[in-house]
Amino acid sequence: MTTVYDFSADTLAGKSVSLSEFKGKVLLIVNTASKCGFTPQYKGLEELYDKYQAQGLEILGFPCNQFGSQEPGSATDIQSFCEMNYGVKFPLFAKIDVNGAHAHPLYTHLKTEAPGILGLKDIKWNFTKFLIGRDGAVLERFAPTTPPQSIEADIQKALSS
Repeated sequence: MTTVYDFSADTLAGKSVSLSEFKGKVLLIVNTASKCGFTPQYKGLEELYDKYQAQGLEILGFPCNQFGSQEPGSATDIQSFCEMNYGVKFPLFAKIDVNGAHAHPLYTHLKTEAPGILGLKDIKWNFTKFLIGRDGAVLERFAPTTPPQSIEADIQKALSS
């Protein structure tokens, strides 16, 4: 069975990372953007990260420019923006596509494992969130409008499993 641990991605610094490095952790994978109406969710994501990282939560941010060109910056711009404005310390990866012919294989997997409303697979907007269990299986998909704080109970449940 394929899990998120079978994929790798490049960091903002250009280093290839196998997601198997996160084995045994609960992951929250989020496609992000710096110029989106949902960008303030970075604050809530960082709060969850600060609160639960010691218990095994990792948040993985994947910048994406496919929705309204809301992530136009370079890797350096993205890193700087996230650190300066939201104090982001969780890992950020290189900009990717989440839909279409050039969608990152990780996102193709996530969308297959947890389709959206009415079984539609495409990501609808920035800040779609996928909760991954310690075994690497997709537990749940959350809409961009779902604030990070409202999934805290789901994260706690996954951490205790």
